[in-house]
Amino acid sequence: MRGATKLKTPAPPKAPVPLVDAFLPVIENVEAAGRIILVCEHACNHIPPAWGDLGLTPAQRMAHIAWDPGALAVSRGLAQRLDAVLIHAPVSRLVYDCNRAPDMPGAMPVRSEIHDIPGNATISASERLARTEAVYLPWANGLHSLIAKRIALGLQPVMITIHSFTPIYHDKLRRVEFGVIHDADPHLSVAILNAAHKLTGLQAELNAPYSAADDVTHTLRVQATPYGLPNAMLEIRNDLIATPEAAEVMADQLAAVLNMGLVEIQRQAKAS
Repeated sequence: MRGATKLKTPAPPKAPVPLVDAFLPVIENVEAAGRIILVCEHACNHIPPAWGDLGLTPAQRMAHIAWDPGALAVSRGLAQRLDAVLIHAPVSRLVYDCNRAPDMPGAMPVRSEIHDIPGNATISASERLARTEAVYLPWANGLHSLIAKRIALGLQPVMITIHSFTPIYHDKLRRVEFGVIHDADPHLSVAILNAAHKLTGLQAELNAPYSAADDVTHTLRVQATPYGLPNAMLEIRNDLIATPEAAEVMADQLAAVLNMGLVEIQRQAKAS
């Protein structure tokens, strides 16, 4: 028929992204009476079967790009010494980095340090959403719930996130051994740094080896700041906590440091 419009054949529907079970955060010492909430976003290197091996070798999956070695051991040691509750993520940060917002490149990185991450190279929007729903939202909601419950109990929470970092980064030696990083509120971080200088022989520095400008304080910004909670991010050089025994020694040192820092901000609050 003259002038008839030719209908386009509709494109075949895209294959749906497979549903993935939610990965809930792990909470330990939930009945703790202390004020401190210890948070370990990069506690493990587990990559669930839904994401295969992300195209990585076994050595890469054991390396710092996949997790923060030693951070969970130190966190557990601190939880025991400080009567603190501990929450940690059950999935490798290469699947989803729980210290990053869903729109940040580092949430599902295409490259980490000197390593390409093939399984993250061509993630679609629907795949990003699936990972966000499986890993990030259970994590964020679980941490928020933990904070709210402890506020309701009158425990006046203090948030401390625990991380580790490599001695060498892009072929450069890092001399710092213990870093204390702050977001909007520096008071607790400065108090912890001063305590570290007084009580330990660690090379301790403020906002090293990273700072908020490197987009590493997402958890503090989203979870602690809205409630006005004192907060700080700790970075420990991982060669200092490479064995269970070394992690225990570090936990001994940092428990005293955190106690002193907490006493100092309490003194400041009373004086203000």
